[in-house]
Amino acid sequence: MAVAIIRILNNSLTMKFIIGDVLIIIFILFITRLPQSFSTTEAIQPSLTRLDSKRSSPSVQESAAKAVLGRFLPTHLHSFHFKIVSKDVCGGQGCFLIENYDGPTENGPEILIKGTTAVEIASGLHWYIKYFCGAHVSWDKTGGVQLASVPKPGSLSLVKDSGVLIQRPVPWNYYQNVVTSSYSYVWWDWERWEKEIDWMALQGINLPLAFSGQEAIWQKVFMGFNISMEDLNDFFGGPAFLAWARMGNLHTWGGPLSKNWLKQQLVLQKKILSRMLELGMTPVLPSFSGNVPAALKTIFPTANITRLGDWNTVDSDPRWCCTYLLNPSDPLFVEIGEAFIKMQIKEYGDVTDIYNCDTFNENSPPTNDTTYISSLGAAVYKAMSNGDKDAVWLMQGWLFYSDSTFWKPPQMKALLHSVPVGKMIVLDLFADVKPIWATSSQFYGTPYVWCLLHNFGGNIEMYGTLDAISSGPVDARISKNSTMVGVGMCMEGIEQNPVVYEFMSEMAFRKEKVPVLEWLKTYTHRRYGKSVQQIKEAWAILYHTVYNCTDGIADHNIDFIVKFPDWDPSINFGSRPSKLNSMHTFRSRTRSRRFSFQERSSDLPQAHLWYSTHEVVNALKLFLAAGNDLAGSLTYRYDLVDLTRQV
Repeated sequence: MAVAIIRILNNSLTMKFIIGDVLIIIFILFITRLPQSFSTTEAIQPSLTRLDSKRSSPSVQESAAKAVLGRFLPTHLHSFHFKIVSKDVCGGQGCFLIENYDGPTENGPEILIKGTTAVEIASGLHWYIKYFCGAHVSWDKTGGVQLASVPKPGSLSLVKDSGVLIQRPVPWNYYQNVVTSSYSYVWWDWERWEKEIDWMALQGINLPLAFSGQEAIWQKVFMGFNISMEDLNDFFGGPAFLAWARMGNLHTWGGPLSKNWLKQQLVLQKKILSRMLELGMTPVLPSFSGNVPAALKTIFPTANITRLGDWNTVDSDPRWCCTYLLNPSDPLFVEIGEAFIKMQIKEYGDVTDIYNCDTFNENSPPTNDTTYISSLGAAVYKAMSNGDKDAVWLMQGWLFYSDSTFWKPPQMKALLHSVPVGKMIVLDLFADVKPIWATSSQFYGTPYVWCLLHNFGGNIEMYGTLDAISSGPVDARISKNSTMVGVGMCMEGIEQNPVVYEFMSEMAFRKEKVPVLEWLKTYTHRRYGKSVQQIKEAWAILYHTVYNCTDGIADHNIDFIVKFPDWDPSINFGSRPSKLNSMHTFRSRTRSRRFSFQERSSDLPQAHLWYSTHEVVNALKLFLAAGNDLAGSLTYRYDLVDLTRQV
């Protein structure tokens, strides 16, 4: 380009055009260097179009949605008619439409629900039974469903003549954390998974993580690299610890995995994927992050393999800790990563283009050199794209929060810009408390998903940030140069705090902030099946206390009730002198000796209390006062026990 400009300058016949030509060149250079945030939707549109083309046929999706209705509300199987429509009907977006059925309704359909996918249809069904029938859905362990308020077939409430149209403000609604599989799912069979996928569909989730069965795929891949089953027994963690074995935090612990386990999980994964596809979901599959068996270092002695340090594992014992990481810059990394993607496609078919990889999750690169970091990111993506030319890298953004001292703006940009625009999506994992999008110029132009983390360690403490859920996704989406392409729930463990998850799921279909207190009034009516004044007052208290944590502390639940009986304070504090504020003595069931639980102002871990305990006690009193009206409600009884334990 510089040579061309010089030749122009030396040619007097073209001097009159020089200003225009140079301005055009400068304009082109300027445009090519503009941040990509202005074209985020356009950047991911090719992926959206390809993923739409992978979906099951309309008839398959309609049947799948009908089957959800049959399992969820079998008494009304013939009361609804479902129909898949194109995005053109919805202005190019995902949406659902609820209308009165135009036709004979005697013993037949009363309500017509249209949607761009079966997930949208199921979401429309959920919206209808919530806001027109006063019904409620939650996990079985959190009280289950409240369907008593749904009118009998033939008596369903009509909608306005124009019907109800609800559009998604952003394309995706993501679900799961890479550790949820160990905190909550590990022992599930197909019956339980089927219920969960139905729940996902009703909540509008269209981008779920699908991590089951991957050890069976890894077995096939690694054996192709001359790794024996004995070597893999030393590599895989046990069933309940697979999440941390997959992330390279530990190995062997809780294992080995039996042949029967590997086979069963692969069969289960195929059922999970099949149902997700029938419903029009886009599953997110795993990819290679560099975690390898120790034996690979012997088989490939020149490979760039590093032994990692201890990650909070059992006594730093090398039998379980200090795993091996293959550097993405090594050619073997791309070879293994490509083989893994291709093996998944061989086993499952061409079911997705989106793959999760968290190579640097709580594991920093060896140097902060941006050129090096960029090359690592490019290698990770190359391993995916060699296996699937349309691959999109989905990455948890947790590292930008947990290791913020390393991931400064230059390092973040180097990683985020190491792949083509539109080929990486970041999960802003902790956006409900510590949003990264707001401090990183929208992830420097990279598409991202606004996520609720909410739960650490699968704890069951009552906790939430309802105001942040109401405003956070909306503020992010309408912000200047927004690159937000979805909302998501990335809790570490499920089946707790149902109010948080119902509210967050709704935000996938909300374009404006929701008045939380008003929403809670309708929520409690739906959840318990009737309106009770004491319950309204109790939830108004809970909203301003338990569910209004604004101190910014990552809530890992260190309350004493979950510390016993295995916490021995004598080990923690010994005989160090300290002012004694209070003392309670307990008898250990596992030891014959007595020990004292001493609350010390300086040493003892303090419970995370961000609210007035006096007010929450009053909320419990109100709950108890409502007992005569709600004693038969399973959802009320769950919440009563939950609140009693919290108090």
